[in-house]
Amino acid sequence: MNILVSGAGMAGLSAALGLAARGHRVTVVERASHFRVNGSPIDVRGDAIGVVAEMGLLDEVRERRVRMSELSQFVDGDGTPVALLPMREVGDSDDDVEIAREDLANVLVDALPPDVVIRFRDSVESLADDGAGVDVRFESGDTARFDLVVGADGQHSAVRRLVFGPESDYAHHLGLYVALVDLPGEAGTDRLNPMYNYPGHLAGIGRYKDRAFGVFMFRSDPIAYDHRDLDAQKKILVDAFADNPAWKVPELLDAVRDDPEFYFDSVSQIHMPTWHRGRVVLVGDAAHCATGLSGRGTSLAITGAHFLAEELDRADGDHVTAFERYEARQRPYVEFAQNSVGDGADLVVPSTWEAIAVRDERLRGSAVEP
Repeated sequence: MNILVSGAGMAGLSAALGLAARGHRVTVVERASHFRVNGSPIDVRGDAIGVVAEMGLLDEVRERRVRMSELSQFVDGDGTPVALLPMREVGDSDDDVEIAREDLANVLVDALPPDVVIRFRDSVESLADDGAGVDVRFESGDTARFDLVVGADGQHSAVRRLVFGPESDYAHHLGLYVALVDLPGEAGTDRLNPMYNYPGHLAGIGRYKDRAFGVFMFRSDPIAYDHRDLDAQKKILVDAFADNPAWKVPELLDAVRDDPEFYFDSVSQIHMPTWHRGRVVLVGDAAHCATGLSGRGTSLAITGAHFLAEELDRADGDHVTAFERYEARQRPYVEFAQNSVGDGADLVVPSTWEAIAVRDERLRGSAVEP
């Protein structure tokens, strides 16, 4: 079949790889001008480990393992360590692999068959499913017809909006916002990764390989903003932290102002009763964002893409049957991941000084130095 995959993140690349490996003609359309590799390291966990092994990529993934999370620690306003991030509470098992986002993207890209078509600087503008195929108009003005369309375009999926309705129908805000900023001057300055809290806020530094980034989280009710307006997002973040001069907060805010690829988003889950309609199907965060608090978004992208490709193969092209089977297999993983968030916000962003002290005391048994 001739299949369009919208989005070249982990879900889109995994879907393209699985579908192309089974003989389908695959086109990937990506709004950015390049593969999106910025961001914090990500985890491959649980059954996703087996899927990556089946792809023949597990050795490459394990060779690129990083230890950013296990070297993270909470600090006070003077930068004095108070406790380690408790890996027993945020990990699944010793088989988990933490890997730089760019490394996993490159592993998947290098494994793509040469006939997979990648269209950068473009995106889906409209879809018309007539039952026999899907006519797609791209923002570039080009048009094409596909047998199936796979929406792998993230939490703010355009494909989901076009086919299933507005994001507000499915988004569940968890009361937090998160931001990431590049910190080239911090790379390699320390092997530990500090995280500083004050009520309802977290500011920290993560380091891996030869890179460093700043991370912010803060509690807030939903904020109305354009998720493509970088300046507006920077202002929201700076305003949220500008009243605190402790630790390295002012320096991190300076980095926010200077970063042309600053990342900002709500911590929100996507809950949908179904992930397919006609000849269109969603995978990854477009279908079921669990948020970074779960630590399982990448694993869900990998397993979901694998199940989708496998069920299309088993159904011999019967997309109706394949989509139903894909969803039945993937749904339990999604429900577990979304439910696993639990008290994650209270661990990383306590809401009061008292809650911060209680959290630190509970973790005091953890050695400060790994």
